[in-house]
Amino acid sequence: MNNYEIWRRLAAELFGTMFLLMTVVGSGIMAENLSGGNDALSLLGNTIPTGCILVVLIIIFGPVSGAHFNPAVTLIFYLRNDLKVGAALAYMAVQIIGGLLGTVAAHFMFEEPLIQFSEKIRSGPSQWFSECVAAFGLIATILGTLRWKPEAIAWTVGLFITAGYWFTASTSFANPAVTIARTITNTFSGIAPENMPAFILAQFLGAIMATIFFKWLLFSKNN
Repeated sequence: MNNYEIWRRLAAELFGTMFLLMTVVGSGIMAENLSGGNDALSLLGNTIPTGCILVVLIIIFGPVSGAHFNPAVTLIFYLRNDLKVGAALAYMAVQIIGGLLGTVAAHFMFEEPLIQFSEKIRSGPSQWFSECVAAFGLIATILGTLRWKPEAIAWTVGLFITAGYWFTASTSFANPAVTIARTITNTFSGIAPENMPAFILAQFLGAIMATIFFKWLLFSKNN
């Protein structure tokens, strides 16, 4: 990993995930307010800030914690033996807390009720498959970039999520912490709490599949 103490790394994960969710939820509210009911414009207004903030956050916090901001990402680094189990669980915990805090902060900025459970249904095989694809693609992006061009990781992750908003039916959550946090916003980016477990299962499944495949593809003895 690096030489930073665990508390500094956890702080980076907490604040990074918090700002990620402030951006996801806040830009969704702003986009919906300004789009005049045009869902395509709302989605575009949600997509661009999210991709941009990921680049910024990974550049800022990457040297400290690795800039996971995502329990599925943390899981793959644990599976690669880059994190011990205690650190991995602590990462996941602060990511979830940071995501919830970021959602509440976005609500406060836009004068919304601080906690509001989403009524937006995101369910069904196409949604679950989309999340599996989104998580697979995100982990593929991370592992492939780390293998060939690690200095570009912020840009490739930001670009993948930007694209994922549009080519997946689920708009590419690809992140259990993000999924949990978005259950407490009944705004453009929300997801109904009852739809959360299937999304998270699909995300972890996609991440594990990508880890297995890219370990075979990129890290063979011939490389």
